[in-house]
Amino acid sequence: MTIMIDARAASLGDRLRKRGLTAFLLISFGIAWGWEAVAHLVLGWSLVNPLVQVPAGFAPAIAALVVRRWVTREGFTDAGSRLRLRAAWPYYLLAWLGPLAVAAAVVGLAAATGRWRPSVGAVGDLVPGVPVWAVPLLLCVLALITTVVFWGEEFGWTGYLLLRICPGRPRRAALVAGLIAAVWHYPLAFLGYVEYRHLALGLIGWTVWIMCQEIILAWLRARSRSIWPASLAHAGNNLVLAPLTTALLLGPGGFGENGIQLLIVLVLATVAAGPFLRTGREQ
Repeated sequence: MTIMIDARAASLGDRLRKRGLTAFLLISFGIAWGWEAVAHLVLGWSLVNPLVQVPAGFAPAIAALVVRRWVTREGFTDAGSRLRLRAAWPYYLLAWLGPLAVAAAVVGLAAATGRWRPSVGAVGDLVPGVPVWAVPLLLCVLALITTVVFWGEEFGWTGYLLLRICPGRPRRAALVAGLIAAVWHYPLAFLGYVEYRHLALGLIGWTVWIMCQEIILAWLRARSRSIWPASLAHAGNNLVLAPLTTALLLGPGGFGENGIQLLIVLVLATVAAGPFLRTGREQ
């Protein structure tokens, strides 16, 4: 009798988890894709506009809030919302400066190919009026300030989806959550936010980039027991790694968008390999 009751409880729990995941995905994709389409196709706004980006970026957080509160009613105990600054400060530091280190590694790899001639002039254009040497530091400060914006995604991706998508299988969960997050970003490639000379290659590279990033963010979340270091690292990816590498490597004597993306993926995959291989075996 006890075994039958436990089996029924497990079955009910699994059905509730799947119901929550379905609702989460429908809300996350529905809000983001719907708003991006309306903003660009109806209102004529650029997707670079913060008025477009911010509401879309908070769609995963809204979905997680709705699901946790009203769909599954499981609450927020495991959401990782606490800062935990005293215990997790090394992971905050790593999340903050890590994207700058990855950018340096990408530039070093580009130089090693012999196809790139050093030029820092474009870096100054990122923040006009600021000395070139200060631009990376200023971008790191900007990433720190805007971390709350990227919380909108990470409260959903690493605070909910990562924990529910493949229970007991952390490696698979990171890969699947990263794939879902990548697909969620796809409209940006069709609505003018990014433009690839070879769209299919661009989307493949972007997908692998985000999946590698998710492995790193999942590791930060597990180690710090908070989603805030992951949010900070996500901010650094968007505001430090991508702008610096693009400014330094894109253009004559450098690499195209797909080439830069490949270099970033190679470095990120190397970084992600450590936590991925050290993660406990799937059950």
